[in-house]
Amino acid sequence: MTIGRRGFMKAIAGAGALAMAPRLVQAEAQVARATRAMPSPRIKDISVIECEPSGVRLTVVKITTDQDGLYGYGCATFTQRADLVRPAVEKYLKPFLLNKTTDRIEDIWQSCYDSSYWKNGPVLNNAISGIDQALWDIKGRQAGMPVYQLAGGKCREAVDTYAHASGAEFEEVVDNAKKYRSQGFRNVRVQVGLPGMAGYGSQHKEEGRPKALHDKPLFDPAAQMRRALKLLEICRRELGDEVELLHDMHERLTPNEAVQFCKEAEQYRMFFLEDPLPPEDLGYFRQIRQNCATPIAMGELFNSPHEWQPLITEQLIDYIRVHVSQAGGFSPARKIATLAEQFGVKTAWHGPGDVSPIGHMANVTLDLVCYNFGIQEYSPFNEQTQAIFQGCPEMRDGYLWVSEKPGWGIEIDEKEAAKAPFTASSLNGGWGEVRLRDGTVIKQ
Repeated sequence: MTIGRRGFMKAIAGAGALAMAPRLVQAEAQVARATRAMPSPRIKDISVIECEPSGVRLTVVKITTDQDGLYGYGCATFTQRADLVRPAVEKYLKPFLLNKTTDRIEDIWQSCYDSSYWKNGPVLNNAISGIDQALWDIKGRQAGMPVYQLAGGKCREAVDTYAHASGAEFEEVVDNAKKYRSQGFRNVRVQVGLPGMAGYGSQHKEEGRPKALHDKPLFDPAAQMRRALKLLEICRRELGDEVELLHDMHERLTPNEAVQFCKEAEQYRMFFLEDPLPPEDLGYFRQIRQNCATPIAMGELFNSPHEWQPLITEQLIDYIRVHVSQAGGFSPARKIATLAEQFGVKTAWHGPGDVSPIGHMANVTLDLVCYNFGIQEYSPFNEQTQAIFQGCPEMRDGYLWVSEKPGWGIEIDEKEAAKAPFTASSLNGGWGEVRLRDGTVIKQ
């Protein structure tokens, strides 16, 4: 029997592979033994880093392991009740977690979630988020990979964002939107002030305050609706169709007013209207969907699956914009995104200034790895924040780029953080009150 040249070469290659096989098996066995012999890192310490760069309270959890130089950071920022997160972490979660291995992230999340008996509160969720994100950071540092690689890799190269264009008057809003457009932004959230009253997301002129039965910040829903619709009309005319418009309703209207506003805004071809209703009025999203095709984003105030599940599964919203640390961290946010993908709902994670750069990097990582990404809210990092958090997500031409360094790719200068401690204020970081003319407090 004769064989050709190709068959002869295959025979030689096969013989070589057979000769090498014992050595390959032996090498693999040595690696396996070494891996089994290497103990998993254990939690040696859990600490909380608090800082207030430029007046914004940020809280970060740091987990230190028993392996030299191996640690991780997680965002636990809850600005409005910032002083409560530290004791939740240090007095309750830390004793529960000390000496546990860091490799069981899901198990640790579930056990922390269950340990308080009552669940889904913002203090607990933010505390767990700090733990959860720190464990992902440790996992990435161990692997020598950014977290997005551990979560399956990129679905896109970078993350499209929207900027905030606001002003006391229409012309100022339009000018600011044009500035962002010149910087490469394709999507702009527009907000205009309400003369003499406390509109949301913009400054306002003090003169022109209507008569009221109190001297607190004042809000008039009908005036807000008229002014916001006029703003959308002007922005669409002045900015053209190539700029995507977003607007934050901030849950200040009654359900009937919210349905009416969403219906009238349909003509301006919005990218989305944000938070038209508070969590207490979720049933009215069915009326919005039945009356108009305006895209709706919702979820900034959500804490519990009982809030986002029905809106997603009944396809009553177009974008889910949960505050990731408020929902409990990176792990549950991935599950929210996966659920949303099955029902055609996209993500638009909450990304204001009162999220630490660690939290922003978690947002951008989710944006990269989730197929149903929609858009990301962008807030710039000031100099003091960047001095404390080294390695923030990078903005280029309206896109955010994730770090390619292991973990979240961010290091915290704790000496710089100590230079910006929490400061006392009249509300201790809390949210102010806004009232109707008769003195009724409104939801916001």
